[in-house]
Amino acid sequence: MISRTVKVENSVGLHARPATYFIQKANSFMSSILIECNGGKVNAKSLLGVLSLGIGQNSEITLTATGVDEVEAVDGLVALIEAGFSE
Repeated sequence: MISRTVKVENSVGLHARPATYFIQKANSFMSSILIECNGGKVNAKSLLGVLSLGIGQNSEITLTATGVDEVEAVDGLVALIEAGFSE
């Protein structure tokens, strides 16, 4: 298991289009991935779950992955977030 905390800095947070990019990236990994923010914790591969967290600009989230590609999963998702979801 590996966890990492990252700050979401893009202007719309993790809503609509950025959330879709995030989910697609999360689903490319075999590991189980959880995302935690504001006291809630959901499956990072679930669009409705991620959207339910209401992650806005400057929110800190914690990603936790467990599985064969857990390091790659967390690193890949953090890179996507830090790149502003390529927007």
